[in-house]
Amino acid sequence: MSLQSPRTLDDACDFIVDCLHATAPTQADGYPLIRTPNVGKGRLDLADVYRISEDTYHIWTKRAVPEPGDLILAREAPAGNVAIIKEGEKVCLGQRTVHLRPNRAKVDPDFLCYFLLDAPQQGKLMAGETGATAKHVNMKDIRVLELSGLPGLKIQHAIGSLLAAYDDLIENNRRRIDLLEEAARQLYREWFVCLRFPGHEHTRITKGIPEGWKSKTLGDLRFEVRESISPESVEPDTPYIGLEHIPRRSISLTEWGRAEQVTSSKHRFREGEILFGKIRPYFHKVGIAFVDGVASSDAIVIRPIDLKVHGMVLMTVSSDPFVAVTAQTMREGSKMPRADWKQMQGYPVPLPPDGLLGSFESQIQSIVEQLKTLSFANHKLRAARDLLLPRLMGGEISV
Repeated sequence: MSLQSPRTLDDACDFIVDCLHATAPTQADGYPLIRTPNVGKGRLDLADVYRISEDTYHIWTKRAVPEPGDLILAREAPAGNVAIIKEGEKVCLGQRTVHLRPNRAKVDPDFLCYFLLDAPQQGKLMAGETGATAKHVNMKDIRVLELSGLPGLKIQHAIGSLLAAYDDLIENNRRRIDLLEEAARQLYREWFVCLRFPGHEHTRITKGIPEGWKSKTLGDLRFEVRESISPESVEPDTPYIGLEHIPRRSISLTEWGRAEQVTSSKHRFREGEILFGKIRPYFHKVGIAFVDGVASSDAIVIRPIDLKVHGMVLMTVSSDPFVAVTAQTMREGSKMPRADWKQMQGYPVPLPPDGLLGSFESQIQSIVEQLKTLSFANHKLRAARDLLLPRLMGGEISV
């Protein structure tokens, strides 16, 4: 005798558990604490995750211990996002998240994750019983969400596996991006912080500057771009990068919106220019643009004076020491602290001879080109997945 198809989300799950309504104490390492920004569309984003101790982990998982195949739903910002926990991810819930354990005898976990991300379910979750779009999802509306027209388990598994394959490829590319960025940071640290550049064994250091190098400042190597532009003067689909699109501690600007989504004047940027988030600079939001577009006025657009110092400028302004100094010298704004561009320009930069500089630039530019290729590949994969999702869920495409 086959099981009856679940009618509600509560019926499809072994349990649906709300998070603890308290702020967990965090630390430098430990178990990932999943907050709403860590809940992506299908996958958890652990790139900038907060962490907790083992004792805190046991307290925060006393209602239920998250396991692979479980789902985490964000109730706010970004409301409605759902991600599945994959093998090897031992996490716990932060505030405004919900823990769901699909009953595998009734529903495939991957399928349910993408089903909940499909437009009809998102609309129901956000409207709830009021019928008006809200900025958060209520627990009651989550439990009573109707699951009408679910296919059989075999088809669910086929659909879930197909869509999950796209996210697996995206995640693999993201890990490659992380490795490439770390290689670039390590190269910069070795050469320009630790001064262990090729030939350093035979080079005299005087007042912190290797012999044959020049003592420069950031202001000597770049200038700020202030090309203001109104949204109506650019095409609606022009890429728009706001602070929300700039990841922390990553030099790859892989996400962007559209110019039609903004109404106030913005700054134009070109491919290869560097965006530095000036609001609360200690958030470490710095990256290189892979497209032409418009940026938030809360981002400083930096253009190197010459291609031969492009990588040098990029790695300097995205380095931990530079961000730390910028955070120490930030100006107190009317609402929140901002980076002080005048102070930033005075940051000391040791410039090596042309031969060494060319070698460094060649290696950094090779990494940047690979980052760009992987970023565009992920854009295409997401677009294909998002195109397939409603058609698979609506039965327009058979599997």
